[in-house]
Amino acid sequence: MPRAWTLAARPQGMPRSTDFAIVDLPVRDLAEGEVRVANRWLSVDPYMRGRMNDVKSYVPPFQIGAPMEGGAVGEVVESRDAGLKPGDMVQHMLGWRDEAVGPASAFHKLPLLDVPPQAFLGQFGMPGMTAYFGLLAVAEAKAGDTVFVSAAAGAVGSTVVQVAKAKGMTVIGSAGGPDKVAWVRSLGADAVIDYKAGPVAKALGEAAPKGIDVYFDNVGGDHLDAALAHARPRARFAICGMIDVYNDAKPTQLKYLARLIGNRVRMEGFIVSDHMGRAEEFYRDMGAMLAAGTLRREETVHDGLDAMPDAFLGLFSGGNTGKMLVRV
Repeated sequence: MPRAWTLAARPQGMPRSTDFAIVDLPVRDLAEGEVRVANRWLSVDPYMRGRMNDVKSYVPPFQIGAPMEGGAVGEVVESRDAGLKPGDMVQHMLGWRDEAVGPASAFHKLPLLDVPPQAFLGQFGMPGMTAYFGLLAVAEAKAGDTVFVSAAAGAVGSTVVQVAKAKGMTVIGSAGGPDKVAWVRSLGADAVIDYKAGPVAKALGEAAPKGIDVYFDNVGGDHLDAALAHARPRARFAICGMIDVYNDAKPTQLKYLARLIGNRVRMEGFIVSDHMGRAEEFYRDMGAMLAAGTLRREETVHDGLDAMPDAFLGLFSGGNTGKMLVRV
């Protein structure tokens, strides 16, 4: 019998394992135009924490007791739609479960790129698109810019590092601990800050004595403040996420916020769905980088549907290098 994870209670602060419950799903016959997909890979992402709160946002909140959702890659095992047949590999948003049933329009065949299927949940999926369009479209980064990237060992940040280097930029990354620092440096970063080793603002000043042109924010908090402290005139900040405050209701203290004014810093939040109409451009350009050997990726894999909550919670304790995945 298929199973799915549900939200049992809305978390207060950091989620706990008791906030989740696994349930059996009913088995039903397919209606015309529907498909049945056996999920092979499931994604957990920081944005999911916001969906656990009962607040208005750009995506609706998870409902208590209802199957949760998220990115997934699976294999079509039954189809009543001419466009999809058994054996097709598809990506979709009916994750947090081992089987997905729905209209064929909810499932999309994987692009023809020479990468494993799970890559379409990471570097060639939503995280990769977030990195690509956040850097190049939102921050308008260009060759010669100095770019600072927080959470540079994560799925989004590590892709930002590599795209920026491929486009001729100087890149400074931030990561936690010697192993992650070494990995980000191996991706081509010109300098890497270990945020666990001391104040970020001081370390960024040493790494970029002439300041930064672009900040790609995955963290918020002291990283955002450090970027403000060292922003050059007309710097551009792409605000992708603020994992530092997702589980903490305390306001962020930004000592250098006023530097936005004198330095005419432009700060813009964005959602990757704003750029989905340019997906073909993303696949074309990233495919060229892949063929040129300029892209690398790392995955942290948990096995089994039962591991979903642990994988998700690991995002908030630095438990992943690269993309966090669950193999069903």
